Amino acid sequence: MFRTLAFAAGLAAASPLSAHDFKLGDLTADHPYAFPTLPAVQVAGGFLTLSNAGDSPVTLLGVESDAARRVEIHRSEVVDSMMTMTRKDGIEIAPGETVALEPGGLHVMFMGLDGDPFDLGEEIPATLVFDVGRLDVVFVVEERTAEAGGTMDHGDMDHGAHDNDHD
Repeated sequence: MFRTLAFAAGLAAASPLSAHDFKLGDLTADHPYAFPTLPAVQVAGGFLTLSNAGDSPVTLLGVESDAARRVEIHRSEVVDSMMTMTRKDGIEIAPGETVALEPGGLHVMFMGLDGDPFDLGEEIPATLVFDVGRLDVVFVVEERTAEAGGTMDHGDMDHGAHDNDHD
C-alpha cells in the first residue's frame, strides 16, 4: 500500500512523457522495470534506459528508494568465466547518448528487501539523482523473459562485498 501511495506522489513530481517515460530537462528515463522476487531474496535489479538530448553531459549520481535499505548503481560483467559485480559511483550520459541499464550490464541494485518481495505488476517508486537535479520514476515489476535477462537472478549472486569503481 505504501508503495502505491508513494507512486502517486512521485507522479506529481515527475514529468511523464507517457505512462512509463520520465523527463528532467533534456534527459529522459525510459521504461524503468524490475523482475519479481521471492520472499527470501534480499536483492533485486532495476533496469531502464537514459537518454540525453542536451548539449552537456549529465551524470547519474545515485538512486534512492524506500523499497530497499540500500540502493546502488552496479555493473555486472563476466571476468575469467565468473560473473562479477562492481559498484559504480556514477554513470555519465554524454550529449546525444543513450545508456541502457539492463540485465548483465549496468543496473540499479535494490539491496535489503527484508522479506518484502517485488510482486508482478507492483510499482516501485524511486528517485534518480543526477548532477542536474532529481527525477522521480517508477520501476514496474514485469515478468522475466529470455529477452529481458533470461533466468539469472540477482539473488543467486554474492552481494557481500563490492569493488568500488570511481569513474
